[in-house]
Amino acid sequence: MIEAVIRASLRNRGLVLVAALLLTMAGLLNLRTMPVDALPDLSDVQVIIRTPFAGQAPQVVEDQVTYPLTTAMLSVPGAETVRGYSFFGDSYVYIIFSDDTDPYWARSRVLEYLSQVSSRLPDGVTPALGPDATGVGWVYEYALVDRSNQHDLSQLRAIQDWFLKYELQTVAGVSEVASVGGMVKQYQVIVDPDRLSAYGLTLSAVNQAIRAGNQEVGGSVIEMAETEFMVRATGYIQGLDDLRAIPLKVTQDGTAVLLGDVARVQTGPQLRRGVADLNGEGEVAGGIVVMRSGENAQATIAAVKQRLYELQASLPEGVEIVPTYDRSELIGRSVDNLYSKLLEEFAVVAFICALFLFHLRSSLVAIATLPLGILAALLIMRGQDLNANIMSLGGIAIAIGAMVDGAIVMIENVHKHLEHDPEKAKTDRWGVIAKASAEVGPALYFSLLIITFSFLPVFTLEAQEGRLFAPLAFTKTYAMAAAAILSITVVPVLMGYLIRGKIMPENRNPVNRLLSWIYRPVIRLVMRAPWVMVAAGILVMTSAIWPLSRLGSEFMPPLDEGDWMYMPTTRPGLSIGEATQLLQQTDRLIKSVPEVAQVFGKIGRADTATDPAPLSMIETIIRFKPESEWREGMTIESIREEIQRTVDLPGVTNAWVMPIKTRIDMLATGIKTPVGIKIGGPDLPVIQSIGADIEALLPQVQGTASVFAERVAGGRYVTVDIDRAAAARHGLNIDEVQAVVSSAIGGMNVSETIEGLERFPINVRYPQEIRNSVDAIRDLPVLTSQGARIRLGDVAHIEIQDGPPMIKSENSRPTGWVYVDIAERDIGSYVQAAQQHLADNLALPAGYSLTWSGQYEYMERAKERLTLVVPLTLLIIAFLLYMAFRGLAEVLIIMATLPMAIAGSSWLLWWLAFDLSVAVAVGFIALAGVAVEIGVIMLIYLNQYRARYLAEAREQGGPTVEGLRDAIAKGALQRLRPVVMTVAAITVGLLPIMQGHGTGGEIMQRIATPMVGGMVSTLVLTLLVLPAVFFLWQRWVLRAQLRG
Repeated sequence: MIEAVIRASLRNRGLVLVAALLLTMAGLLNLRTMPVDALPDLSDVQVIIRTPFAGQAPQVVEDQVTYPLTTAMLSVPGAETVRGYSFFGDSYVYIIFSDDTDPYWARSRVLEYLSQVSSRLPDGVTPALGPDATGVGWVYEYALVDRSNQHDLSQLRAIQDWFLKYELQTVAGVSEVASVGGMVKQYQVIVDPDRLSAYGLTLSAVNQAIRAGNQEVGGSVIEMAETEFMVRATGYIQGLDDLRAIPLKVTQDGTAVLLGDVARVQTGPQLRRGVADLNGEGEVAGGIVVMRSGENAQATIAAVKQRLYELQASLPEGVEIVPTYDRSELIGRSVDNLYSKLLEEFAVVAFICALFLFHLRSSLVAIATLPLGILAALLIMRGQDLNANIMSLGGIAIAIGAMVDGAIVMIENVHKHLEHDPEKAKTDRWGVIAKASAEVGPALYFSLLIITFSFLPVFTLEAQEGRLFAPLAFTKTYAMAAAAILSITVVPVLMGYLIRGKIMPENRNPVNRLLSWIYRPVIRLVMRAPWVMVAAGILVMTSAIWPLSRLGSEFMPPLDEGDWMYMPTTRPGLSIGEATQLLQQTDRLIKSVPEVAQVFGKIGRADTATDPAPLSMIETIIRFKPESEWREGMTIESIREEIQRTVDLPGVTNAWVMPIKTRIDMLATGIKTPVGIKIGGPDLPVIQSIGADIEALLPQVQGTASVFAERVAGGRYVTVDIDRAAAARHGLNIDEVQAVVSSAIGGMNVSETIEGLERFPINVRYPQEIRNSVDAIRDLPVLTSQGARIRLGDVAHIEIQDGPPMIKSENSRPTGWVYVDIAERDIGSYVQAAQQHLADNLALPAGYSLTWSGQYEYMERAKERLTLVVPLTLLIIAFLLYMAFRGLAEVLIIMATLPMAIAGSSWLLWWLAFDLSVAVAVGFIALAGVAVEIGVIMLIYLNQYRARYLAEAREQGGPTVEGLRDAIAKGALQRLRPVVMTVAAITVGLLPIMQGHGTGGEIMQRIATPMVGGMVSTLVLTLLVLPAVFFLWQRWVLRAQLRG
């Protein structure tokens, strides 16, 4: 069938060239509009429910909001994990679904179950779904700065909230624009309890009066002079004077008591749970652009930047927008880096072809198939909605060498035919091309299919590792499949047109003569002592055991995103003032390093469901200056070491991470360090105690850089424990006492002003001086329904207690997390040692469990999956080999040589000190296909020369062992050039990746290393061991025939 396709292509060569031209045009058009991002979207399919519960403590939020929501969400179809966070005033519930779930279907199902549980929530509490965005959605961040000092933080925040936010949300691809930092303006009504008591008013009466005095209504329409007039009554509060003039009651002498008579009315900042700082110079307001899931990151960022440029003219004088994080810079660096590597690989492969063939037009045939194959792969990617990123382009990069293999072998075979029969080439050129192509075409097609199928295990990877490598597997598979098709359609046609003129014989090419001069005595020696060569091959295979046993393991090599993130953990219960001071202090220290261009710090959370950060968590984006502006001798590693030495504050546990990867990990597992331990159990103080024990034990394990156990019960509470009997004696119910606590102490937003397009809350509470200590709170006045005035301390016991600063739960079970940072040791061996150490020294109470999470969780899952799928893939490869050779012996010879290919990889990995990871496993899988293909090339020609010798020998008196030995040696010698060309094209083609240090280079190097090391041992295997094994087999067959 393959031969028929080759001959049909040659007969219809005009159509083949037109089809190739159309493919090129379509591919180039697709390339212009290809969606581009830095990384594939590694986020889980997740839906976030955010429920504000203003002024409420974490325990109240957990009991009344988070727990009812998490228990209801456990039964949502497809939900794998339900993670709850109860903060002060906020509840977050993350529902993580299985990979194959459609995100919008998941959102609809969550809404369905949310409607069932909403009746169980407190009055006025309304849960809402978060944006349809993922962990990689934070693509752009900016700060609003007023260098002229004409606008305060509340005015800057108002510009962000009521102008920029809505303008940017209209940009295509933007899901949400989250405000961060600054201060929200609030109208504050500071009620004097003594005046309230004097006028016989209660706090609830004040609240009701404010609500009643801040509304507008319509009065339908009236008709006057044949014209319709719409009636409305104004009544919105427009400022402080309107608030002060709100009537509360009328005294017996007819005097109106106004709000201004019993309260001080002023503007001030609303209670906030997040602060932003720029360069340690002071607080700023800003915004975070969250991209919708599946959108084109580069196009979205470009549109956002263009819109911000247009809006700059509409901002008040002195206010400017300062970009603080821009993903498009990373996208540009990573894609440019890989494009340059692809061009370098093109050049290297072209040079290899020209060097071995000494015919420029022949090398053009091989090179022409590369862009065609790549453009075809990109077209299929577009059809699958896959974007171009460092992984998808990396798949093409590691496939380039193998893509030209088919063309190289075909070209080389045509050269052989043209050398041996130059006269026929003049009279029947296309016949010679057809014969040469058909001779090697079928086996080459199957060998390229083997490379394609060898990548099947990568498609079976799940979760984060699957999402990371699926684009690479798709593009490599598509590129190889395109190369396989091109090798039997376009390549024969191009060879007919381009391989003309003077063809230099192989024995006159200086490179080939040198190789033959080296190889001829070696192959003769091998043929004389084949068992010695086989034993040497077995020795090389077994030698791989030593380096493999010395390699560590990790989930993924570190991915350098360019920008860096400082993400320390501070003590729980940090006040907002102390948090602001700490943030500015750390930002100033980081900015003091000369190579740092900008520092944008955030402590606490932004106003978005995608940011469940407590007030104790700092996230600081560090952007570096261009390399040309660095001090002499400074590298990115030395700069980061200097920053780490500079920022060393007591009570702060440092963590230095990459922005995108960490945000994804935190949303997927909640763990921001490479390894984390989740302690599950019913009682938070016991969980905290277990965490403290682990914090003390783990530093004893070698490789522990830092351990921090969350203080899940380390917050401080002022507990108002109401005495029901005492309250009853004064005619008070629980809710009446609690109204004093929630409103008078905590402050309650009772309404909001409507000032044009802007909305600002109105808050009512008692003066600070009578609620700023436990004693003052005990003396707070409470008015009874009978008009009596009593102290809060008369009806409640008030004391300071320990409690949770925030509550986390996993599948409705309270959890505490331990963050573990590792240095100078691989993750796999560290976790094994740590697990054993804790098993020997930690006593877990009944009902409590430890779960290891973070990168280790992914690594174990990937290892388990590959263990199942790799053997299946080897069976598929063996089946394809059988289809190509129709013989079991050839299949066994090639499959048995795979371990030798792995030997070279193992030694190179050990020499470069790389750990085993999913990226390395992908490299090994890629190597298996290529090694099999090169073995197939050699075996084809050994079979050809054996068959030719046996046919000739039978005419001349019968075959002999010596004759067979010479024939196989001659066949191996004749196949030297295509084998060395193939290995050189793949190996040298990967060298640009091995030497690269750009964005994404770390992962690409781990994939390329097994292939480069394996190609060296594969070359030795193919040229020496394979002919020896083949000769031993054929000698046995021949002797059996002679005896028979």
